Amino acid sequence: MQKALLAAALAVGLLITYIDSLPTWDDAGVTAFALLLGAGVIGLFVRRRPWLFTLAIGLWIPLRGILLTHDFRLLIVLLFPLVGVYAGRAPGKLASKLLQS
Repeated sequence: MQKALLAAALAVGLLITYIDSLPTWDDAGVTAFALLLGAGVIGLFVRRRPWLFTLAIGLWIPLRGILLTHDFRLLIVLLFPLVGVYAGRAPGKLASKLLQS
């Protein structure tokens, strides 16, 4: 299950990066929301290593920017999928704690 989820996270991240790289695309807010939402949905199913899923979704936009502009400040973009994955994990962790009680 985790391998399929990781493949889905990679696909989501690459799709968002592709759309963001289109010459007619100029909406950073929508891109940030897409990263947050996509990571949140993936986070619902993540059991272990949420950081890996964060990188799978969010690394591609900063990597592309760093390769093109050498601007490492673009790594801040990773905050959106990081918050999304952990926010998506929260309901599952809460439910498992409630079921154990």
